[in-house]
Formats: sequence, structure tokens, C-alpha cells
Amino acid sequence: MEMITVEQAEKIILNEIRDFGIETIPINEALGRVLAEDLFADRDLPPFDRATVDGIAIQNEAYQGGIQSFRIKGIQAAGEVPISVDSKEECIEIMTGAALDQSLDTIIRYEDITISNGIATLQTEINKGQNIHPKGKDKLKSEVLVSTNQIITPAILGIAASIGKVYIQVKKLPRVAIISTGDEMVPADTEPTAFQLRRSNGISIRSVLERYKIEADSFHLNDDLEDIKKSLEQFLKEYDVLILSGGVSMGKYDYLPTACLALGIEQLFHKIKQRPGKPFWFGKNKDEKLVFAFPGNPVSVFMCLHRYFIPWLENSLQVQGSSPVNAVLQNDIDFSPSLQYFAQVKLRINEVGLLTAESVHSNGSGDYSHLAETNAFIELPMECHSFKKGEIHKVWIYNY
Repeated sequence: MEMITVEQAEKIILNEIRDFGIETIPINEALGRVLAEDLFADRDLPPFDRATVDGIAIQNEAYQGGIQSFRIKGIQAAGEVPISVDSKEECIEIMTGAALDQSLDTIIRYEDITISNGIATLQTEINKGQNIHPKGKDKLKSEVLVSTNQIITPAILGIAASIGKVYIQVKKLPRVAIISTGDEMVPADTEPTAFQLRRSNGISIRSVLERYKIEADSFHLNDDLEDIKKSLEQFLKEYDVLILSGGVSMGKYDYLPTACLALGIEQLFHKIKQRPGKPFWFGKNKDEKLVFAFPGNPVSVFMCLHRYFIPWLENSLQVQGSSPVNAVLQNDIDFSPSLQYFAQVKLRINEVGLLTAESVHSNGSGDYSHLAETNAFIELPMECHSFKKGEIHKVWIYNY
């Protein structure tokens, strides 16, 4: 199979989106999950004519008739039954958030009145209906407050609680296994020899998935073909998606493509015309389980994860607004290979509100030292080899 373009790889992957179903969970477990239902107002919002200031409430007709002083009938706090007046000469003291009785239609701030011996006197001109948040002005009963297919935020949780929605329907998440490979990779808490490396890809991938509340399981496989085949066969029974790092290039110990072929996993592509991440392997088995096999270099893993896996995940969960954003390049970049280049960039908002991207010098896909100080990969078209300051290109954000 020939090496394919980034656009072709994206199309193949997004042709394999999955629906994992819906489940109902308690509201206190819903933060970060994907909403799977519209949230409706269970009554008008606000549900009553609501005072927006502390002060007095009067009939505006009395003011229009020349009355400037009003006898205070009572004091009403938020949450109490509304107090009515019996005559135009009466008013009530009312607190912010309290419900206004239908016999009253205007509220004046304490700052604009004087009170003496139970009589409130106006000190300013007023308008009918002032300082009142009318019933149903925000939303009417049964109107949609929050649309489906959004990642649930603290604000959405607050809205859900306000309508009594203590159990929420959310999208089910895929069962994911993260598998690193390679004899040279040792656990992070181990002292490596002079020619070994500590494992880092697994924790990086797992941390990104935790943003979507996916609790992935992590494993490591050494470079043994039979062990890899046996393990992958078992993983495919237990998980919906396998994310692997390493073992997909052309080395004598890169066994993953061979193991996948032996297990009947269909290769949908192997190798993309891009840097980093060229040896990326993608396939599925007869049960529609997916295998994302990334190259082992940390920068390649990070790029492929954000450029391909996260869009696949967001499309599968139908998350709104999953597309990349555009940024203005802040420095010239030259790149001669006939590959689509993903450069690490620092993002900023400039003085006129535009998103800008400044590239940093990197020593290849094994140089992960800049991932902490950068925010995104800028995607530069394969057809060009010289990119100039001021050009606009897509960026895939990884540090928020």
C-alpha cells in the first residue's frame, strides 16, 4: 500500500467513527462528559417578575398621578410569598431576587428614596417597569436551555441543577487500551542504562484522554512477535480501541504490522506523507475494533494523537466545535521535503485580537523538550516549501 496524504488519512479515519451509545449518570459525575440530550426549561425563566435591586415597589400609575411619598406596608425578602398593596399610596420594601406581586409594577432603589416614620419618598424621576426582570424574559417553559452534543462544563451543570436535572444522559465512552512497545523502554520509576529510555508516551496519551473522562488502561509489550500477537488478540476482545506507540516502522524489531496481519486486522493505511509521524499505521478487525498504531517518538505520538485520534473521538461523540482553528504565522519557515509539515508553535493573542503562532526550532520527532513551552502544531501544506510571516494556517492545540 502506498504512502497516503494527510487528507486521505483523515478521510479514512473519519470514515470509521463509532457510536458507543448513551447512558444516564448522576449530575456530580457528569463534568467533562458529552451531553446526549437537550436540557429544557421546566418553567418560565425567571419564573416570576423578579426584583433586580433592593428598594421599594410601587404602582407607576400613582407616580404618574403625582404621588411622591408612599406608606410602607411590609418588607419582602427573596423566596417569600409576594406582598400586594391595597391602595396607590402604599408600597413595599423588596429585596433583590424577590417575586413582585401583580399589584406592583415599578421598583426604585434605596439610593433614590428617603425613608422616615414608615414613609418612603422619591428623590428621582422613574420609569414604569424599571428594575424588574420580567417573568419568562430569559426563556419560556419547554424552551431549550442547553443543546445536546456539548462537553459538560460547570456552567451547564449549574443550569441542569436549576431545572432539577440531577441525572443526565451522556455519550458512552470507548474502552481504550494504551500500549507502548520496545525492549529499550523501561518504567518511569526505573533507572535506565546508558542506552535505555523511560516510558513516557503512555502517561501522555492517558492524560489527554482524561480530558474526555476516558479512563484508559496502560500496558507495555516487549519486542517479541508471539507475545505481541497473543496480547493484541486479548486486548481486541476487551477494548474498543487500541492506541499503540512504537514498532510500526521498517526496523527488524518493528513487529506490529506483522502481528496485526497475522490476527486478521485489516490495514487501512500505513505511512502518511507527513513529518513528524510518517510511519503511522491504522486498521480494524472483523468486530470493527480500531487500532491506532503511532510511531514511538514522543513528538510523533503527540501530533498523531491530536491530529487524528482526537478528531475521530470528537466526531464519534458528536462533540460540537471539534475543528481546528486558524492562526497567523509569526516567522518564516522553510521545509524542503515533500511532506506535510507539522511545526510546534507558541500561540498568543495579539493586540488586535488575532491568534498568532510562532514556531520553535526542533531537532526532530525525538526532541520532546519543546512540548511544554508550545501550545499547538501548525499544519503547513505539502505543496509548498517556504512559508512566510503573515500567512494563515490551521493549528491543532494541545496545551490550553
